[in-house]
Amino acid sequence: MGRVTERRKVIRIRDGVVSTRPDTLVAEEPMEIRLNGKPLAITMRTPGDDFALAAGFLVSEGVLAEQSDLQNIVYCAGATADGSNTYNVVDVRTAPDVVVPDITLERNVYTTSSCGLCGKASLDAVRTTARWPVDDTRGGDAPPVRLDPELLASLPDRLRAAQRVFDRTGGLHAAALFSEDGELLDVREDVGRHNAVDKLVGRALQSGSLPLSRVILLVSGRASFELAQKAVMAGIPVLAAVSAPSSLAVDLAAETGLTLVGFLRGASMNVYAGEHRIALRATAAQG
Repeated sequence: MGRVTERRKVIRIRDGVVSTRPDTLVAEEPMEIRLNGKPLAITMRTPGDDFALAAGFLVSEGVLAEQSDLQNIVYCAGATADGSNTYNVVDVRTAPDVVVPDITLERNVYTTSSCGLCGKASLDAVRTTARWPVDDTRGGDAPPVRLDPELLASLPDRLRAAQRVFDRTGGLHAAALFSEDGELLDVREDVGRHNAVDKLVGRALQSGSLPLSRVILLVSGRASFELAQKAVMAGIPVLAAVSAPSSLAVDLAAETGLTLVGFLRGASMNVYAGEHRIALRATAAQG
């Protein structure tokens, strides 16, 4: 199985002084996801939690929703011409009653460490396939999640403190799940933010914890449409990012009832949608 980090020689220049030294880099390798034996997607990822990554990806695709939907996940033996196992191909087997999409050459998806799932940027697709509506403004059995801005402001530092591999490489994104009281529930690292989120969601599926209806999803970097999609598909009501959201992420959040927070840095943040979950104590200045 691939390692999370690798060593490479680097020429270091500091104040005009040149030296040679080994450097620790985050590993990046392709992983092919097969669904019931048929190729479905290829993603560039940091090895580790591969089964959770595949399961989480299929939650965001609307294939899996419950622990019982998943029969098993295995590495494909003989994945190469010489019959060796690279641990870079996984096959997800669904339960017999799970309806799977028609997998054709047109359906196959290539994802990268930067863009996530490209080509399914459809608000209607997410709205119609989401199993657990996150819009709680219309009432329900449980009161809406209610968050103090001070609690949200404390989360990025706690995420950063939990990034063990980032400390060694400086080259990883991270995603974390927090309870509405601010307890760190899980954190995953990967070269791609969308992979880190899939690993979180996949682990929740495997443990029977979906939907994640009372948690906060915090991601390093920006909040793309793909990340908002993954949050909605997992039933997560709050998505926060330390950088900017995209316009389509804001549109999706507004249409589905997702609370979307961006530029979460220090005591500052922007709330782009779902502000009813944020305990605002003062009227914001208009500008």
